[in-house]
Amino acid sequence: MQGIRVLFIGLALSAGLSGAQAQLAPAGRLLASNCFQCHGTNGKGPGFDAINGKSVGEIYTKLKEFQAGKEGNGIMAKHALGYTDAELQALDKWLSTQR
Repeated sequence: MQGIRVLFIGLALSAGLSGAQAQLAPAGRLLASNCFQCHGTNGKGPGFDAINGKSVGEIYTKLKEFQAGKEGNGIMAKHALGYTDAELQALDKWLSTQR
């Protein structure tokens, strides 16, 4: 009886962990929530450039240009400076999946 109880507890714990892992947001999604304030839901808001559905690398390259000061000193340059390369890559990958 003790063995069955241990097995049951083990299965319950492993099922709980699997459920928790499945609920984690994709990398880049949380970061992209900052972009959506101006660019709209899923990166296609009115009045600003659409940032959704670009090829992987396109948004990353543009944000690196902002970080380097190649696009002036506007609000996007300020935003870009707040991200690491890994965060920019995650953001780029997430936005490329949004249609």
